[in-house]
Amino acid sequence: MRRDPWLDNVKLTLVTLVVIGHSLGLLGASVLDLQIYDFIYFWHIPAFVLISGHLSKGFEWDKRHFSSLFTTIALPYLMFEPALYYFRRQIDQPEDGPLWLEPHWAMWYLCVLFFWRLATPLLKKHWVFVPIAVAVSLVGGMTDELLFCLPRILGLLPFFVLGLHLKREHLQRLTAWWIKPFAIAALVWIFNYSANIDEWGRSAFLWYDQGYSALGYSTGDAMEVRARVMAIGLLGTASVLALIPRRASVLSRMGSATMVVYLFHGFFVRYADYAGWLERWHDRQWLPLVVVTLAAIFLSLLLASPPVAKVLTWFVDPVGSVRRRLRLARGTRSLARQREDDTRDRGRDRPRAGAGSR
Repeated sequence: MRRDPWLDNVKLTLVTLVVIGHSLGLLGASVLDLQIYDFIYFWHIPAFVLISGHLSKGFEWDKRHFSSLFTTIALPYLMFEPALYYFRRQIDQPEDGPLWLEPHWAMWYLCVLFFWRLATPLLKKHWVFVPIAVAVSLVGGMTDELLFCLPRILGLLPFFVLGLHLKREHLQRLTAWWIKPFAIAALVWIFNYSANIDEWGRSAFLWYDQGYSALGYSTGDAMEVRARVMAIGLLGTASVLALIPRRASVLSRMGSATMVVYLFHGFFVRYADYAGWLERWHDRQWLPLVVVTLAAIFLSLLLASPPVAKVLTWFVDPVGSVRRRLRLARGTRSLARQREDDTRDRGRDRPRAGAGSR
């Protein structure tokens, strides 16, 4: 299939924002640090989920798609969940909760994506599942069950279902030139609004990873905060998608390495935290913020660069990598046989010496 450069640009932008968001945890807790952190988390997870839903709409309950679900989502989760878990233990950053049953740190996304994609054939049948998903999200906050990151499966479901029902032309309309000024204005408003989140909620609402009781809110008040957070997340998602370029560039190709960036960046970020590289700069406001942001962008582009991604893809998608290598080998052998046949055919058609004088 022909790749869509806009979608590749979107995927690269969003996974880079994931790296930036996780890297902001290396900073101190200044007012500006927290405002930028909340600003990004208002919409970058919803945007990632919405695009994941849009790219999942082809999933069906058949052997081919079940095989793909296991090799591209379940298998990487089974491998990288313990890898990051024990890596963090080695650097004195242990986490609680049973392995695999309660996803740790960034590994939650593969877990919840597995269940969302498994339900895709049902969720995409009718648009009525969009408002149903909103209701599920609001009610789902009442559970404190952390098994398979259930609060996030339920809480972020509306963005995934909306992505399933948005057609490509719907998303492309966001890139019209006249929408861009409104998108910029909306993001400026969200940034300013992020400074006041403690007046009506908590930053933890942006993570969708806990029940209302764990956040210290009554059910009614928490539902109101979640509805507000979802609305702002949708506005921010639409605004960011409107500003991402549609043209292909040298960066567009890197959009195919989203999973590589997502699964490997955590090792670098967690080690940087362990090493305390920025601790001596916490009393400064702008310098560590600029350094962390630029370093996160560099790390994302490095991991997504074709030479690096080509090697790391063998760890992220080992089954697919073997299949691609076998297809390439078969194609090479088939091409070699075709060339041999063409050579023999040309030899048969060539006139023998002296045949033209008879």
